[in-house]
Amino acid sequence: MNPPGIAVGALGGTICMTADSADAGALPRLSAHQLVTAVPGLAGIAQIHAETLLQLPSPSLKLAHVLESLGWAERMVANGAAGIVLTQGTDTLEETAFLLDLLWTHPQPLVLTGAMRTPLTAGADGPANILAAVTCAAHGGSRGRGVAVVMNNTIHEARWVRKANSMSVETFESPVVGPAGMVLEGLPQYFRPPPRRYSQRFAVRDPSVRVALVETCLGETGEMLDAVAQAGYHGIVIAAYGAGHVSEDEAKRIEALAPRLPIVIASRTGSGTTAARTYGFAGSEMDLARRGALFSGWLGPRKARLLLWLLLATGASRDACATAFAFWERVSDTD
Repeated sequence: MNPPGIAVGALGGTICMTADSADAGALPRLSAHQLVTAVPGLAGIAQIHAETLLQLPSPSLKLAHVLESLGWAERMVANGAAGIVLTQGTDTLEETAFLLDLLWTHPQPLVLTGAMRTPLTAGADGPANILAAVTCAAHGGSRGRGVAVVMNNTIHEARWVRKANSMSVETFESPVVGPAGMVLEGLPQYFRPPPRRYSQRFAVRDPSVRVALVETCLGETGEMLDAVAQAGYHGIVIAAYGAGHVSEDEAKRIEALAPRLPIVIASRTGSGTTAARTYGFAGSEMDLARRGALFSGWLGPRKARLLLWLLLATGASRDACATAFAFWERVSDTD
């Protein structure tokens, strides 16, 4: 039997960066073909189609680039690819993965990977990450699982994964639930069944929609929210204290703005859910709900921003936004 066909699309990032000298900064230069040819044993796992889509550091990726990458991946599947691998920088990898997971409707695996060390660095991790990602994308057990992030032989679901360290090769983690599996001895081994995925179908109508992410902090009174609204943003996600709390002053500004644009409250802590009925003080989750705010549940602020952007870009009403975020308030692998 011939190995399955896997399409590898390169977007840039550390995994493809080289430097002219030891004291020069690394820049994205290597093509997708160069990346895959540097991986020993890849040909025995899959028939690879490699294509360079972009050569950008991941902070320069735009939402439009993610949508274009989605279109490319869908064309590859239509042409017979059994799975897709995208390589990109790790700074925005968790966000790309989540947005793609909201939009990916195919059973074929879509796997993202990258690297924390450049190709010419001792112990470069890019080749091993590509090998593990292709291994997952080519395996039948990966079908129907949506979008995954594979780094250091560890498999993460897009909805949970986050970058947790600025420099370590062990930077990605999945708070609360842990990783979905590992690649061991050349095979992916999954720790749990495929997750219950968000099932809404999105058709982006207005990609120019803008959603702001604002973090609250000690002494914040909410003037930033007014500035964001005046700047023409269509929605706001607040990275709030603890389980979804803000100051009383900020709560008053949220109440004033909520009729004009959706405001979603997320937790800035990095792990855990927003509360629903624990606290009742001014600026608490119960108070903010009365004032018209929505809550992100288990979604962190960055992913909540992407979900709100996608909802607004498809023309969703406020009620539709509330319904969508309600899914993430209760979602778990046991549902």
